[in-house]
Amino acid sequence: MDGKDKATGKCPVMHGAMTAAGVSNTSWWPNALNLDILHQHDTKGNPLNGFDYRAAVKGLDVAALRADLHALMTDSQPWWPADWGHYGGLMIRMAWHAAGSYRAADGRGGGNTGNQRFAPLNSWPDNVSLDKARRLLWPIKKKYGNAVSWADLILFAGTVAYESMGLKTFGFGFGREDIWAPEKDVYWGAEKDWLAPSDGRYGDLAKPETMENPLAAVQMGLIYVNPEGVNGQPDPARTALHIRETFARMGMNDEETVALTAGGHTVGKAHGNGDAKALGPDPEAADVTDQGLGWSNPHMGGKAAQAVTSGIEGAWTTHPTRWDMGYFEMLFGHDWELTKSPAGAWQWKPVTIAEEAKPLDATDLTTRHDPLMTDADMAMKVDPVYNAICQKFMADPAAFDDAFARAWFKLLHRDMGPKARYIGPDVPAEDLIWQDPVPQGPTGWDVAKVKAQIAASGLSVADLVATAWDSARTFRQSDYRGGANGARIRLAPQKDWAGNEPERLARVLAVLEPIAAAAGASVADVIVLAGNLGVEQAAAAAGFALEVPFTPGRGDATAAMTDGPSFDVLEPVHDGFRNWLKADYAVSPEELLLDRAQLMGLTAPEMTVLLGGLRVIGANHGANPQGVFTERPGVLSTDFFVTLTDMGLSWHRVGGGYELRDRATGAVKYGASRVDLVFGSNAILRAYAELYAQDDAAGKFVTDFTAAWVKVMQADRFDLRA
Repeated sequence: MDGKDKATGKCPVMHGAMTAAGVSNTSWWPNALNLDILHQHDTKGNPLNGFDYRAAVKGLDVAALRADLHALMTDSQPWWPADWGHYGGLMIRMAWHAAGSYRAADGRGGGNTGNQRFAPLNSWPDNVSLDKARRLLWPIKKKYGNAVSWADLILFAGTVAYESMGLKTFGFGFGREDIWAPEKDVYWGAEKDWLAPSDGRYGDLAKPETMENPLAAVQMGLIYVNPEGVNGQPDPARTALHIRETFARMGMNDEETVALTAGGHTVGKAHGNGDAKALGPDPEAADVTDQGLGWSNPHMGGKAAQAVTSGIEGAWTTHPTRWDMGYFEMLFGHDWELTKSPAGAWQWKPVTIAEEAKPLDATDLTTRHDPLMTDADMAMKVDPVYNAICQKFMADPAAFDDAFARAWFKLLHRDMGPKARYIGPDVPAEDLIWQDPVPQGPTGWDVAKVKAQIAASGLSVADLVATAWDSARTFRQSDYRGGANGARIRLAPQKDWAGNEPERLARVLAVLEPIAAAAGASVADVIVLAGNLGVEQAAAAAGFALEVPFTPGRGDATAAMTDGPSFDVLEPVHDGFRNWLKADYAVSPEELLLDRAQLMGLTAPEMTVLLGGLRVIGANHGANPQGVFTERPGVLSTDFFVTLTDMGLSWHRVGGGYELRDRATGAVKYGASRVDLVFGSNAILRAYAELYAQDDAAGKFVTDFTAAWVKVMQADRFDLRA
C-alpha cells in the first residue's frame, strides 16, 4: 500500500473480509436470486475432502472412547469447574441443544452435522457456555482424531453423561459427518435481535399453531420455549400450549415431551448467580485473545456456583448428579411461588421445603439452596394432559426410565435417517416407526424382462418419469427422510397428495404393481425402473442410446411401518421441477425451487439440467404446458434451453403467467412460469442454460441429465454406500 493507504488503514482491494464492512452482491441487489444455499458445503472448504468418515468410524474403539468420556465427567478443570465435580449436566445440555435445534417441517437443524460449532448456533443466547463444553471435549477429540466426528462426539458425550449418572440408555448410533462452515442459509427467523418478542413469529400468539413455518423455537436464539414464560411472562398454562406446539414441530408427542422435560431436569442445574450484563461478548464477537470462547464472566472467580448462562439459577432436584425420580418428587411434593434469580430471571421456588431436601451448592458442598422450577416445568403440573403423564411415570418409575431413554435416543437420532445409517456396537436391534423402516427388497428378479413388460404396457414416457420422480423427490438430505425406497407413494397419506396427481398415480400403479408381483420384485424398484425406462426412451427419441444405471434391492414399506401423520411434513406444496404450486406463497416460486433442490442434495447445474429435461419430456404436473418449450415433447432434447436463449423471441407478463412471442410477428409461441424464466434472467443460471443451448451440447445434456436423475433415484439407497 502507498502512504495514503497506510495512513487511512484501508486496503485498496474491496474484498470485504470483515463481514460487517464488506459489501456483497446481495447488498447491492437484495432481490437477486441467491444460489448460495445449493453450495453451502462446497468441497473446497472441506479439509477432509475425499475422506470416508463412515468407513473410518467403523474402526473406532467405542469402549475406549466411552471409558475416556466417563473419566472426563469427574475431571474438573480449574478454568471451568464442574458443578459438584461432575460435568454430566453440562455435557447433556450441549448434546441436547445440538440435537434440539431440529425441526420436522424441513428436517434442518439438529446434531447430525456438528453445526453447533459454528454461527449462529455457537453464539445463540440459549447456548451460553456450551463453548466450554466443547473445549472440555477437545483433548478427547484430539486423541481420537478423524475416527470420531464432532457431531458424533457431542451427542455421545451427552449419552455417556446420562450413563455416568445411573441411566440405562437405549443405545447410540455413530455415523454423523461434520460440516466445515456455518449453514448460513438456514432460515432461523426474520428477527434482527436475539430473544426478540415472539409476536412476529405467530399469526396470533394466543394460537401457537400459527407459528411461522418451518420454525419450531418460539424466539430467535432459543432451542425450544422461553423458560421464563411466553415472551418472558410467567403463565404455566399458556406456556404449556407453546411447549406442545414446539415439541410437536420437533417430532415429539406429549409423552416424549414430558419424559424429555423431566429427564432433562433430573440432573444438572441452571446458572444465573450473577450479573448477566457483565458477561463478555459471544464467541463470534469475542476478542482474538479469547480464542473462540465467549461470554467471559469477570465475577466467576473459578467457582461453578457463580456461572451465568440462562440467567435462571438453581438445581431441580436434591441430587443433581444422580438419575432418580427426584424431579417428580420435587415438582409434585411442593407448592411453588414466583421469584427472581440473582440475574433477574423469573423462576419458581418452593413455598416451604426441608433443608435436607434442598440441593447442595455446586461449589461449596456444605451449603444448600432452594431448588427451582421454570415456567416450562410448572406447565407439566398445570396442564391436565402433561399432569396425567407425570402421574403415570410417578406410579411406574421403570416406565419413566424406558420412556426417557427412548425419547433421548430419538432426540439424538431423529435427523440421522433410517437405521441403515447407524454405525457401532450400541445400535439397538429394535426397529422404531419414526425411523421410517423399510425391509430389504428382493434382488434376484429378471430386470430385463420387467423392463420389457413396462415398455409394452402402454404407459407414456411422461407417466413413467413423473411417477418415479414423485416417488423419489420427497428425499431430504437434511434428515435423510423420504425417497423412493419403501414405495410409500402407494400408501396413505402420499397416494392422496395433490402434488402426486392421485388419479394419474392410481392409473400408473394399477399397471406397475401387477408387473412387480408377477416378477417377485418390489413395487419401489419397479417404479424407479419404469422411470429409468422413460428416460431411456426419451433419450432414444433424441438419437442417444443409453441404459440408465439401476440396482435392485429397494423394499416395500407397509402401512404398519408408516407413521402417517409424521409424513405430512414431507408433502410437497410446490415442485418447480414439475412446474407446480399448490397455492400462492409469500416466497417466490424460484426460491421455493432452490429450497427443494437443496433438500434433495442437488447442485445448481444438476437442478438446471433436471428441470430442462423434465420440461421437454412433458413431466409437468397435470400436463401443464407452461415451460414445455418444444414441438416434440417426450424427446430428451436441449429445446428448453435453445428456446429460452433465442433472441428472436421475447417474454411478456400476462395475468399471473408469461408468454413467449415471436419478435417479428408477435405470435405467441409458449407459456411460462417464473421458475422457467429465472433460468434466463439470473446470470448464473443463464450461464448454465447457454451451455446446454450450444449446438454441441446435445450429448452432454443427455449425459448430465442421466447422472442427475440417477442421483435423485438413489439418494436414499444407503445400502449402496459405505
